[in-house]
Amino acid sequence: MSMTTPPGWYPDPGNPAVEHWWDGTAWTGHTRAASPATVVMAPGPGPAPARRTGRLIALAAAGVAVVAAVAVAAVVLGSGEEPAVEAKNSPAPPPVSSAPAPASASPSASADTTVVTDQLNGITLPILDGWEKPEHTTDDLPTVSTVADDPCPAATSRSCKRGSVFSFTATATGSTDPRAIAEEDIKEAADRAFEEDTLGVRPHGGIRSHQVLAERPTVVAGRSGYLVRWRVTTNQGPGGYVQSLVFPSSLGSESPVVVRFVFSAGPDAPPPAVMDEIMKGIRPIGSSTGGGVGSTIGP
Repeated sequence: MSMTTPPGWYPDPGNPAVEHWWDGTAWTGHTRAASPATVVMAPGPGPAPARRTGRLIALAAAGVAVVAAVAVAAVVLGSGEEPAVEAKNSPAPPPVSSAPAPASASPSASADTTVVTDQLNGITLPILDGWEKPEHTTDDLPTVSTVADDPCPAATSRSCKRGSVFSFTATATGSTDPRAIAEEDIKEAADRAFEEDTLGVRPHGGIRSHQVLAERPTVVAGRSGYLVRWRVTTNQGPGGYVQSLVFPSSLGSESPVVVRFVFSAGPDAPPPAVMDEIMKGIRPIGSSTGGGVGSTIGP
């Protein structure tokens, strides 16, 4: 009975001080200095090692297996060069424990669930009880809205929020006067809310008339601003309320910030007084006070 010498490190037939890697079929280009404590029979000369039989083969094979395992580990860790040998019955590497995520990666560590932040304009909008930050908005603007909604009066297949508030930078008018911007924006706010929306739908059947409820200076987030509030009557349903609130941002060039309010006039909708409550809760980012009446007033 005969067998082929298994892969392993063997003394180089031409230089016993050097060990050569035999891949089980032929010599490879991998060499290393011979270890004095290692005694392994070298493969015979020629393209293939000599064939062994009997008990000598079994002992040699066992010794070669141990030496080969140590040699592979030494080559991988030491030189970074791995012999071209197929690993068989190798133990699986120990599992790598996952490092815990840093605190900043946890949503609960950095997200404040009581406000919606408008980074561009440097303010936060409060989220009152019964209100939420909606997952999706038409304009992708910082928005808070009531959790509850109702079927739209003229488009019952759609839902209309009972109340919503969102903010953006005033750029269309070219003016920086809060009053002028608010008086101009209220018309757009009423049309978008109760006439025709951005999708060309008229969920309330269009506006029949409006009534001015308030036009006055105000202080928001420590800044002097102006508000205009309308009550809108529609062709279908009870209509509702719109408000345009304008004040200069505390950031950069102090560009005017517009905060629009849209409330339904339905029996379960929030009353207009909630607009005042939300206004008091609008704050500069990082501030713990609302900046309402009695606080320091900016330009």
